[in-house]
Amino acid sequence: MHLCRGDIDALFGKGYELTEYRPLYQPGNFAANEMVTLIGPRSRVISNLRILGPLRPESQIELAYTDAISLGLDIPVRLSGNVKDTPGAWVMGPKGMIQLKQGIIRAAIHAHMNPEDAEFYGVKQGDLMKLRVGGDAATTFEKVHVRIDKTVLLNVHMDTDEANACGLHKAKDIQLFK
Repeated sequence: MHLCRGDIDALFGKGYELTEYRPLYQPGNFAANEMVTLIGPRSRVISNLRILGPLRPESQIELAYTDAISLGLDIPVRLSGNVKDTPGAWVMGPKGMIQLKQGIIRAAIHAHMNPEDAEFYGVKQGDLMKLRVGGDAATTFEKVHVRIDKTVLLNVHMDTDEANACGLHKAKDIQLFK
């Protein structure tokens, strides 16, 4: 879950600051020690939903498809940040609750790259690439969205359902191509 300032105040207390559990691959991003409970429409919950920092302008939750089904949510596949007209849910923290009116998505598989990486691959912001993951469950992902920013390191983001389906944890042959 990514939180905005107002929602972190409501969930953890006014002026609360996230504390780093561990850094993530992208510079300046981190998994926080803080976690919340997500309550879906079926009154089922995901407890210990980890907060990711830094703070964002708008709160959002990125779920794997199987987690959404368990909660009773029909979530769209979207790029992070594109939360208009998406489902919401209740979120409970140690100091309060919020009703997230929208903001729950299944994050579209995407490749973060800097301008030099984009030039190497011959792609521009918003292009689609393919990602082939070899191995016993070889799979090619056809719609890998390109996100370019000068501050990032080359990295592909996929959800746990996608990673498990292709056996990513055992893959030795991975190719990103146009």
